[in-house]
Amino acid sequence: MTFIGRLARFGSAVSVAALLAAAPASATNFKIAVGDGAGGTQEALGKAFVEALEANTGGAHTATLFPNSQLGSEQDTVNDAAMGLLDFSIVAINNITPFSPSVGVLTLPYMMLSLEDAEALTQGEVGQELVENTIRDAGVRIIGWAYSGFRVLTNSKKPVTTVADLQDLVIRVPKNEIMIATYKAWGVNPTPMAWSETFAALQTKVVDGQDNPYITVYSMKFDEVQSHVTNLRYLFSIEPLIVSEAVFQGLSEDEQKAVLDAGRAATDFSARFLREQEEQIKSVLAERGMQISDPADGEQEFIDLATTAVWPQFYETIGGIEKLNTALAAIGRDPVATH
Repeated sequence: MTFIGRLARFGSAVSVAALLAAAPASATNFKIAVGDGAGGTQEALGKAFVEALEANTGGAHTATLFPNSQLGSEQDTVNDAAMGLLDFSIVAINNITPFSPSVGVLTLPYMMLSLEDAEALTQGEVGQELVENTIRDAGVRIIGWAYSGFRVLTNSKKPVTTVADLQDLVIRVPKNEIMIATYKAWGVNPTPMAWSETFAALQTKVVDGQDNPYITVYSMKFDEVQSHVTNLRYLFSIEPLIVSEAVFQGLSEDEQKAVLDAGRAATDFSARFLREQEEQIKSVLAERGMQISDPADGEQEFIDLATTAVWPQFYETIGGIEKLNTALAAIGRDPVATH
């Protein structure tokens, strides 16, 4: 079934009760900033959210997506939403972390090892606490989560299977301390760069490579400027849908519920979208000439260096080692020793 068809099926599943929800007196067309291009997880989440919002409000409220960072870089849109200048934005989790550091627990390398881990953390008690922290710290409310898969490494020069292979490559990373520290643990001094500048930097060889999920590589057409992929699994990419808290508090109680319910429905859709699309997109990228490699020795060299060097640096930032252990317990992993 096509993406449009799946969205139609998704829309038909919205309850009749939601369709009959009381509509506000005047219609609103919200703006949603989207960092990625068409065809990716962010767009899928956004379209599912709009579909559910329209259904939940009987068509009284809708929203328009502005992809490809049309409304500014992802961090800029977080700031704009915090000031009430923007309604909604869909951003990579690492672009919220500078505003609300405790969210960094979700960006520690090798913290999440599967989509199921990501769902358990974001939709459980850990995720709810991070939502509350983000309202307090950043003035934005996370109402939905896009699941994009692991951030694989791409580059234009050569296959990479070991840490040693990285040493002569210039790698773009987001302006995120944890991700920068991870590459430094691998012996690389990465190049922090805004998302909106990344394609041009890859195209002009200012940088050799970057990391992002397969779906993002596809939606941003990185296969046009990158030839090699390494299946790193150091970071499972989560992309929250945020709403300006000022905008949210300006809504009626019924409208707030409609927004929150639409966010939950879009979150569920995003998980299904990833499960259905990732392998297909990976195959398409291979057909287009991208050479895909796996790290040597089950990635253990990357894992050991990153977890040993990076995790302790950020215990205090994320709220203490106890917060990390709470998150680990939520996904059935052993705690880190506290002494």
